[in-house]
Amino acid sequence: MTVVYILIAIVVVLLVFVVVLYNRMVRLRNEVDTGWANIDVQLKRRNDLIPNIVEAVKGYAAHERGTFEAVTKARAAVAGAQGPAAAGEADNLLTAALGKLFAVAEAYPDLKASENFLQLQNELSATEDKIAAARRYYNATVLRFNNSIQTFPAVLLAGVFGFVKREFFAAEAGDRELPEVSFQP
Repeated sequence: MTVVYILIAIVVVLLVFVVVLYNRMVRLRNEVDTGWANIDVQLKRRNDLIPNIVEAVKGYAAHERGTFEAVTKARAAVAGAQGPAAAGEADNLLTAALGKLFAVAEAYPDLKASENFLQLQNELSATEDKIAAARRYYNATVLRFNNSIQTFPAVLLAGVFGFVKREFFAAEAGDRELPEVSFQP
């Protein structure tokens, strides 16, 4: 009879262990999803600011049509991106296009002094900071999640329960290069 009790105790301990492990993986997966949602919210916020900035610059620099089209195209790519890899790539295009837009704005002192433009520029800068913070949080939770499902003993159960490795929100190779800076009179 004691053998039966020992076997029942072992089964119960194993079941408790599996439940605890499963719940931990679910919690981490949900943190990853929350991290991605935070990035998505900030990207949408930035996308909502961009048309206002483009319109402010258009009033001063109507002949810069190519720049405006590049910003609009990049903004649409970010809005339509699915998943971290595609969103990261689209985000890099948008950052480059915005850099060109602000370079155009530099040529117009009246625009740079416009209170509306300065406010939009400050809001965009604050949003960029929030995006960077959201990326760091997301990547940290992806790291914890991926580590949890790839280490023993969770690796034995992760595949069975459908937990798969998640992508990091990574910079493109070109983003790691130093930008060219020149001061021209």
